[in-house]
Amino acid sequence: MTTYLQQAQTGVWDVRASFLPAIYFEGVGLAGGISVLLPPQHVDDEIVDRVLDGLDGLIITGGRDVDPDAYGQDPHPATDEANEDNRRRDGWEFELLRGAIRRGLPVLGICRGAQVVNVALGGTLHQHLPEVLGHTRHQQGNAVFSTSSVRTVPGTRLAALIGESSDAQCYHHQALDRLGEGLIVSAQDDDGVIEAVEISGDHFLLAVQWHPEERLDDLRLFAALVEAAATYSREKVTA
Repeated sequence: MTTYLQQAQTGVWDVRASFLPAIYFEGVGLAGGISVLLPPQHVDDEIVDRVLDGLDGLIITGGRDVDPDAYGQDPHPATDEANEDNRRRDGWEFELLRGAIRRGLPVLGICRGAQVVNVALGGTLHQHLPEVLGHTRHQQGNAVFSTSSVRTVPGTRLAALIGESSDAQCYHHQALDRLGEGLIVSAQDDDGVIEAVEISGDHFLLAVQWHPEERLDDLRLFAALVEAAATYSREKVTA
């Protein structure tokens, strides 16, 4: 699982730190997986390959907005200001994702992770949904998650996993706009916002705009990734 890189306070310390809320790896553990945390760092193909050699699956987690420069746009005033730490995380996750796709490593994107998947594959984002939709229900602020009803697209991997619809915990003011290469929409909400995308075929690459870790009574997405990772591991050993 990828992690944040930003200033953090704990006790008397106020330092730059890599961290991730525990609820993410609690979800993986409850689904039968083992978590490894991946801090943002210097990246090149050799480093990415060495890291991915030791993994059976990848979760790209939530966090701050992707730098709009990565998809050819000027920043909106409401977009998180890009700094060196943010850009390092963007670059790290882009390269991890592309390396995972090259080798068929299972991938789950969560919230920002869905946006990273889309941008890494050449897509773009709506930088501020309230200007597109006229309301703030997708991100009400003050760390309060809103509940959205998402409808899946028949025949997709996501529909097979969660059925026709599901209540999703959302906290995002941005969303996918133009789709990246090879992606298909697998869920939308009542406003028509893209809430999930995936790659068709056998490769498990699924990205949701909501936060499944906020509903640990429903482990279906984590369990699906863990199952795909177990299959990948077996095939890697026998290859």
